[in-house]
Amino acid sequence: MTAREPPMLLDAVFFLVQAGLDLFWWAVLLAAIVQTLMGFNVLDGRNRIVWTVADFLYRVTEPALRPLRQRLPNLGGIDLSPLVLLLGITAASIALAAIRGYMLRAGIYF
Repeated sequence: MTAREPPMLLDAVFFLVQAGLDLFWWAVLLAAIVQTLMGFNVLDGRNRIVWTVADFLYRVTEPALRPLRQRLPNLGGIDLSPLVLLLGITAASIALAAIRGYMLRAGIYF
């Protein structure tokens, strides 16, 4: 690898981390929507497809949402933990872009 050739491995790492954050952001949003629709009986949880999708989204997002629910105040029927998690994921995405930018400007990553 020459001095002017971009390090492809670091590009791949930044891409994979950003793609993972984006996918997780959508999973949290979809989980919140599905749970809300199931709570209002718009979606039937006894339907096998609906249950499979809801179960998948629950298993993917619950490990990140559970600690937030324990720390946030109880507001009755309102669950703000998905909103807080979405803000955290967005902040992590912005931080990742900033780290990449700092590395580019410092010459560590070109």
